[in-house]
Amino acid sequence: MAQGWRVLEDDRLLDGSAASALLQTRVDQGLLTTYLQSDTGCLLTFVSNGARAMIVLMERAGDPGQHAVSPGDAGSSGGYVLDNGQEDTYDDADTVPLADALADVRAIVDTGRPPREMRWAFDR
Repeated sequence: MAQGWRVLEDDRLLDGSAASALLQTRVDQGLLTTYLQSDTGCLLTFVSNGARAMIVLMERAGDPGQHAVSPGDAGSSGGYVLDNGQEDTYDDADTVPLADALADVRAIVDTGRPPREMRWAFDR
């Protein structure tokens, strides 16, 4: 594991498989937003609607970061519920299918970087 990752405010270190399984369980339970932090200060925000997910990776708090994209996916979908109860709608091109998102998070946690085939939009 390149970096230690944990859910914010939880001391338990996660490997990629555990992080992916935890995110799937949380989505299944209707807990659609999860924040992970590495021991180097990187932050990962995962927001899902059950079918797709928005993944935002930031180098540190306050960094606009980058988010995973699916270029060419048309349409939009709602149901992305934030911690404060706000429900967002995102273009499908700005999110990834849930299975891909879980695999991407697994790779980020295990290697400290996104998989090579993962596409990003830079928000900086």
